[in-house]
Amino acid sequence: MTTEAQQFASDNYAGICPEAWAAMEAANQGHAPAYGDDHWTHTAADAFRTLFETDCEVFFAFNGTAANSLALAALCQSYHSVICSAAAHVETDECGAPEFFSNGSKLLVAQSQDGKLTPEAVRAVATSRSDIHFPKPRVVTITQPTETGQVYTIDEVKALSAVCRELGLKLHMDGARFAHACASLNCDPAEITWRAGVDVLCFGGTKNGMAVGEAVLFFDRALAQDFDYRCKQAGQLASKMRFLAAPWVGMLENGAWLRNAAHANGCARQLAEQIAELPGIELMFPVEANGVFVRASDAVLAELRMRGWRFYTFIGGGARFMFAWDADPARVDQLAADIRAASTATALAA
Repeated sequence: MTTEAQQFASDNYAGICPEAWAAMEAANQGHAPAYGDDHWTHTAADAFRTLFETDCEVFFAFNGTAANSLALAALCQSYHSVICSAAAHVETDECGAPEFFSNGSKLLVAQSQDGKLTPEAVRAVATSRSDIHFPKPRVVTITQPTETGQVYTIDEVKALSAVCRELGLKLHMDGARFAHACASLNCDPAEITWRAGVDVLCFGGTKNGMAVGEAVLFFDRALAQDFDYRCKQAGQLASKMRFLAAPWVGMLENGAWLRNAAHANGCARQLAEQIAELPGIELMFPVEANGVFVRASDAVLAELRMRGWRFYTFIGGGARFMFAWDADPARVDQLAADIRAASTATALAA
């Protein structure tokens, strides 16, 4: 078996962190009731209630696409609409799943320079039409952190919540990297969710050290009515649910979820600090979580690929580097050195 050098194209490249692995191994002892009626699932749900300091409803899904899409479907009828940023993950990377699972609820997108929604943008979209020929706005969804790696502050979430309440809208948070936002803001999870007015959170585990699995938290329990049936119908009710739930126990019981995210965020800052002043290199967005977006010439990007680096360029044409729980600081330094070498060589050839 060969092991590739660590890459930073995606935090999905990483393996399973020790805490999640150990919990899965512990759950793999003997028999346990199926479909979520087991010790591990109950313990994980209670761990979320403790972490968020509230009696929320908790469900487990296999992946973020299902978690987000089913959560939005639970908040909408087919004739409703969901307001999001044009750069929101539900708009750009879910293959129409939110519309599919809601039987037709339309995504209404607001243009944004940095991927964030603002109260003004929400108001403009929500009040643009009120006639019966247009899908009625029902939900606002925000990606935390955004697809451009930026974090909504507590005050920003509160401001969005305020306009939602004014307009009779629900507020959903897509938190595929929610842990990274908490680490960035150094705040309690409750402060940027239900205390700030969020109704439903999809808390991501896959990008923070788990093999698979997301949690859907309904802070307004009334909104979770029949959500278990919705999960079953969508193929998200795991028969051996303990293996979706157990890793969360390992992640939450001693703070691994936050340590993992803080380390990933730190590696992103490490890269950004080393390349920010290089010739021909521009940081496209503020580095606030575990992603670094680099604008560089085609020659520089080609040179980085020649040196063996993998990265995506699907946001604004720049190279995206994502850092996971196991990012090696020495490997981050190597990436910075290769970016420096590529930019210098290109500058000299110009």
